[in-house]
Amino acid sequence: MRVFAAALSTESNTFSPIPTDLESFTGNRYFRPGEHPDHPTNTSSAVLVVTRRRAKAEGFQLAEGTVTGAAPAGTTSRAAYETLRDEILAQLRAALPVDMVALGLHGAMVAHGYDDCEGDLLARARELAGPKAAIGATLDPHCHMTPAMLTAADVLICYKEFPHTDFVERAEELVTLLADTARGRIRPVMSAWDCRMIDSFMTSRQPLRGFVDRMTALEGKDGVLSVSIVHGFSAADVPHMGTKMLVVTDGRREQGDRLAMLLGQELFALRGQGAPRHLSPDEGIDRALALGEGTVVLADRWDNPGGGVAGDSTVILHRMLERGLTNAAIGALWDPIAVRFCHAAGEGAKLRLRFGGKAAPTSGKPVDAEVEITRVVADATQNFASSIVSLGDAAAIRVSGIDVVLETKRAQTFDPSLFRNLGIEPSERRLVVVKSSNHFYAGFAPIAKEIHYIDSGGPYPSDPRKVPYTRIPRPIWPIDENPHEGNEPTKS
Repeated sequence: MRVFAAALSTESNTFSPIPTDLESFTGNRYFRPGEHPDHPTNTSSAVLVVTRRRAKAEGFQLAEGTVTGAAPAGTTSRAAYETLRDEILAQLRAALPVDMVALGLHGAMVAHGYDDCEGDLLARARELAGPKAAIGATLDPHCHMTPAMLTAADVLICYKEFPHTDFVERAEELVTLLADTARGRIRPVMSAWDCRMIDSFMTSRQPLRGFVDRMTALEGKDGVLSVSIVHGFSAADVPHMGTKMLVVTDGRREQGDRLAMLLGQELFALRGQGAPRHLSPDEGIDRALALGEGTVVLADRWDNPGGGVAGDSTVILHRMLERGLTNAAIGALWDPIAVRFCHAAGEGAKLRLRFGGKAAPTSGKPVDAEVEITRVVADATQNFASSIVSLGDAAAIRVSGIDVVLETKRAQTFDPSLFRNLGIEPSERRLVVVKSSNHFYAGFAPIAKEIHYIDSGGPYPSDPRKVPYTRIPRPIWPIDENPHEGNEPTKS
């Protein structure tokens, strides 16, 4: 069996002021055919890693394509998308004929002139590979499930977990289903149901934990091949944004349509229950001060680089400094200029440094202080499940008893290794502030006595009712209280 595998991913926050150009991909994570290591470098790259391993074990004839991804940011330039798309399509054309095409995508990539990059890429791949090829992709659940994607692909699978710790398992699932399709063992049919809502679904907490466990238990029974929640990505003003349920069955269209509707209705009934209560910065600091022993972790949710914003907000840090908090750490703040200054000065040096607070008014004011440089690392990394994520050159500084990690590449905080690789042990700190929405949870929960989520007024559009959308589907909750009332719910 001849197989082609590649990956192209970014998450486009159409409200973000940070543009995404070609260098955002090539300077971040870019591997030509055969260059990618045998471990994932981000979630979407797992498709290539798994397909490569399975090819060796099962005798596939594998043609590798480019694997690349940019950190979430603003809308991608037309030139960047078309260049990378055409590069991958040229590699697919050179590999023809193929029985199977496995892609690692995000699902929320938007470029100038392309509201649906993944739908466009899948449609062009289908045109090249032909109707008999088995084509599919893994997707981040924070994606837009579009008609073009559903039409072009045989199988689409979203990660089930948020934090996305299961991306390797989902890549294994994709390769298995595509191989079975190519061999004629199954005839996958996809059914999607529009929940007509914008919401947040953390599977690390109830009630979503139970919902995901119940939907997963349906797989492998009565012709159900796969079930996914499409969380949606609310920081994009595009026509197919919103939450959906996706069911893949073995040739059972009516059964799949009904199951997707029933699960979607159940999920809609849980609206508003999937996200935690948010504290103010001072309330979060108060919790840390009130705790006798142990570490309190505060998540700066709306300044999360994983949502396409800068990750350079100083709002919480300023309050920590103003209140005289010590034995604390915060990271990572994106500030390439400050990192460059720290590397130039070297470990152990003290200097007056301005850092943070650069990208937007909501980033807060820069911090101007005398700092001690405690560690500088070239091409620093952190772990995320089985992947290794680059921070670029990084530095750790200490200011008034607070350790701060500065990074060159925008990466959210996934794991305690972000701090440990810069010489900071987070479990020994009274308070640790992470720039992340929820991906930090799996790594930090074992060392945290308490975890709280903070609303620091960051730039990510946190409340859909206040976002100036002009292109999203309506009616939709919570902008419209009863989006299904008087309307027969529709499929995507």
